[in-house]
Amino acid sequence: MSIPPRILERAKRNRRRIVFPESLDERILRAAAEAVSEDLCTPILIGDPSEIEEKSKEVGVDLSGMELIDLRKFERFHEYVAMYAEMRGKSERIARRILSKPIYFAVMMVKMGDADAVIAGASTITATVIRAGRLIIGLQEGVSVPSSFFLMEVPGFDRLLFFADAAVNPDPTSEQLADIAIVTGRSYKTVLGLEPRIALLSFSTKGSASHPMVDKVVKAVKIAKDKAPDLMIDGELQADAALIPEIAERKLGEKSPVAGKANVLIFPDLNSGNIGYKLVQHLARARAYGPILQGFKKPISDLSRGAKVEDIVGAIAILAAQ
Repeated sequence: MSIPPRILERAKRNRRRIVFPESLDERILRAAAEAVSEDLCTPILIGDPSEIEEKSKEVGVDLSGMELIDLRKFERFHEYVAMYAEMRGKSERIARRILSKPIYFAVMMVKMGDADAVIAGASTITATVIRAGRLIIGLQEGVSVPSSFFLMEVPGFDRLLFFADAAVNPDPTSEQLADIAIVTGRSYKTVLGLEPRIALLSFSTKGSASHPMVDKVVKAVKIAKDKAPDLMIDGELQADAALIPEIAERKLGEKSPVAGKANVLIFPDLNSGNIGYKLVQHLARARAYGPILQGFKKPISDLSRGAKVEDIVGAIAILAAQ
């Protein structure tokens, strides 16, 4: 598995405890074993230990270095139930039923400090992963919507890129787009330890075209700059003006801390974001790690249900690097 060295180093230094609620999925078991061998994290597998051990033998995976937790026998389960009931204003009977589902229990482990992050989605739909995150962990202060990013490693290009949002929000408003830009910039800094240069993309560069879709991006740029004056944010920019210095100089005719140097690309809607990352992934042979959910108070990641083992290991490394 080829993971950017900067992320590997940060993940190994942090040594996070990451919980996996889909412990009987062969891909999860293989990815967790690789994470242990690479010293990326301590995996916590939720489920019946005897079933997990049987499945691991069937697929030839060594469980050494992993923790196995049977939520039915978990010593703090009653404490979890009481906390959830208090948080959500529910009866303990309802709380117990909800936390008996592995995805909700796993997220509660993070809430209660018994794990650092959650990775799910191999067999759980995105909406359920997000719902569990919102109900239990909650969104960061000032963030209106959860979102996601892909880390893109493009052969021959001079920087790692974050693409957002390419998996969650179909048609964000200007206010939501601004929040996505801010959160993605902060994710870039947290994961890579580098300063983000955030470009809000459009088919227009600084007024070269006029359309309500352009107006949405222009408004989002203003909101984002007002909310996060500490971040380098610019737009509206066409993709080439955001990425290539010579084109930025020719198109803008003015200095910008972002244009031509962007490392965080914010797409105006899910159509463009999803199409964009897949084109780059398959035509440029880029490695696409994600989607990684963001905007929550604690790290949580959603996987594509078609994710390969190497994709899951990449998600593990990114979450562990946070």
